[in-house]
Amino acid sequence: MKKLVVSLIVVASVLTGCKNEKKEVVETKEAKEVEVNVAELNNVNLSTSMITWKGYKPTGSHNGTVAIQDADLLIEDGALKAGEFTIDMNSIKVEDIPADNDGNAKLRGHLTSADFFDVATYPTSKFVITNVEKKEGNKVHLTGNLTIKDVTKSVTIPAMMSTENGVTTLESETFMIDRAEFNVKYGSKSFFDDLKDKFINDDMEMSFVVKTKA
Repeated sequence: MKKLVVSLIVVASVLTGCKNEKKEVVETKEAKEVEVNVAELNNVNLSTSMITWKGYKPTGSHNGTVAIQDADLLIEDGALKAGEFTIDMNSIKVEDIPADNDGNAKLRGHLTSADFFDVATYPTSKFVITNVEKKEGNKVHLTGNLTIKDVTKSVTIPAMMSTENGVTTLESETFMIDRAEFNVKYGSKSFFDDLKDKFINDDMEMSFVVKTKA
């Protein structure tokens, strides 16, 4: 099977800021090489699969979704062996501001601009699973290559996997990533000094649900 050097994704959110009892940021490591090619399985229901994001800044937070453009999961004897999904960064939505409010379009435009995810240059993000560690019950730890913009890092995400009526659902716990590690620089204290209370937290809150076709 030919090797698949991966990239990934997902997107994420952005505006981040102070938050109580937030989860720890997932540790990032060097990207791994993937040897299982699942790109042609075409077995994920894209209409019921989704990524959610939430970000914080000193004055509040914003949240929304990002659509999964393409996804494949390799499942053998009820166990997840490999998988990958590509995120459509053009599909970023803001859900905490009414769609007909000018602020919604303004924030969405900012998130897709070069200030944040530079969607014109990087229209997709990607997550490619490199290892699945079975935990107690339906819990699994997914290690995979996450690519956002021009950076790919290996991350491990806790998730739940279940199958009902022929549909397998892979649902992550809420996890945090450090956007600064993926060159998302706007309002980041990691890149700029003297931001005072105008900063945006580097930590982004994310989760995803991926469901197979029946």
